[in-house]
Amino acid sequence: MRIGPYTLSNNVILAPMAGVTDAPFRNLCVRLGAGMAVSEMLSSNPRVWDTAKSQHRMLHQQDIGIRAVQIAGSDPQLMADAAIHNVMQGAQIIDINMGCPAKKVNKKLAGSALLRDPQLVTEILHAVVAAVSVPVTLKIRTGWSPEQRNGVEIAQIAEQAGIQSLAVHGRTRTCMYKGQAEYETIRSIVRAVSIPVVANGDIRTPQQARDVLEYTGASAIMIGRGAQGNPWLFREIVHFLETGQQMEAPPMSEVAEVMRQHLQQLHNFYGDFKGLRIARKHIGWYLQAIEDPLSFRAFFNSLESASAQTDALDQYFVNLQERKERYYV
Repeated sequence: MRIGPYTLSNNVILAPMAGVTDAPFRNLCVRLGAGMAVSEMLSSNPRVWDTAKSQHRMLHQQDIGIRAVQIAGSDPQLMADAAIHNVMQGAQIIDINMGCPAKKVNKKLAGSALLRDPQLVTEILHAVVAAVSVPVTLKIRTGWSPEQRNGVEIAQIAEQAGIQSLAVHGRTRTCMYKGQAEYETIRSIVRAVSIPVVANGDIRTPQQARDVLEYTGASAIMIGRGAQGNPWLFREIVHFLETGQQMEAPPMSEVAEVMRQHLQQLHNFYGDFKGLRIARKHIGWYLQAIEDPLSFRAFFNSLESASAQTDALDQYFVNLQERKERYYV
């Protein structure tokens, strides 16, 4: 798959997720097989760019692979200015958020709320594409509600505006994350435009990835919540798509090493105080994925220093190994 001058190493992409796809997690997913990773969304409001949260989100230079940065807002000029600013900070692709269903985003008429105003969508897309020389991509939902599924119309507007790739989550805004993603609308969008379309929503296994690609005809798939606690999913999907064979799950020794490295990177990136708090949710997702037989999560979340978290995680895997050995003896 190509986006402008960039050729992805494969067609499995990490979705942008606020509070999740920070630099440590993006780089981890790329190392474990993602063809591209898209940043957390950044506000187009320049008044918040100097906050600690925005400053962390604007650090792109150390990203591995193609640097794709998502921006969000509803004012065409501010969106254009945000695109320029992030390109100056190292972004190689600008992605526009018109898919976020969060109430605090939608009440500002940003995210998926924009799908109700095709004229404003047109103005934003043209403004951003004209403002920067790098490729501009777009992420949407299938519409505002099941009664207002206008994904095909928005996709055609995007193509006409010069958008070079379109990611579609197979739910409307009012559906939030409930029920099952539907891929019929994505298939209709693929047939209606000639730009690459990326299918997103409820893809958690290699078989689902293959089935969605085959059904929709999409150029790529995008993995969001399925990667939380399971960054190995990218290489497993890529392997399955290339060979038709299931890849073995990572051994516990690799799981332990990845978790340790991820924890250390979070501490380094955010500092001890914020890093240990952000680490709680990431480590929690890993523990949920491995079913945490030692009920370690509550204890980990009670720790109040980065060094205590590191020591506790090391001891957790020692205890896990001892438990396994006792079980088999």
